[in-house]
Amino acid sequence: MARKVRVEEEDAAIDMTPMLDIVFIMLIFFIVTTVFVKEAGIEVNKPGATQAIMPKNANIFIAITEDGNVWMDKREIDVDSVRANLERLMAEQPSDVVIVQADENAEHGVVIEVMDQIKAAGIDRISIAAKGS
Repeated sequence: MARKVRVEEEDAAIDMTPMLDIVFIMLIFFIVTTVFVKEAGIEVNKPGATQAIMPKNANIFIAITEDGNVWMDKREIDVDSVRANLERLMAEQPSDVVIVQADENAEHGVVIEVMDQIKAAGIDRISIAAKGS
């Protein structure tokens, strides 16, 4: 009498749960550490400069057009509301420098008013954007 031996084969499967956990942890890490730049929302014709450099931690831009319009966070704002908008952006993401992108034909008085509003918001470092040569 022949005995039949029953051999149970186990399915060799890789458990994907630990890998998915690590992927989700990495995703959360990259989302939390991402820096969001608040662009002005308009392109201006910046004056040229030979020593132009870009600050590394700049993430707030304010643009001033040739006809004196002020743009911040992709929308046109009034000069008197620069401080309030800047304080709102600073609450979302603190920054120690603001970059002013003034058109080369913009009125000097408007640029000074915007810089005064930036200073009133408590920011001491103001950079003026220029085209590098």
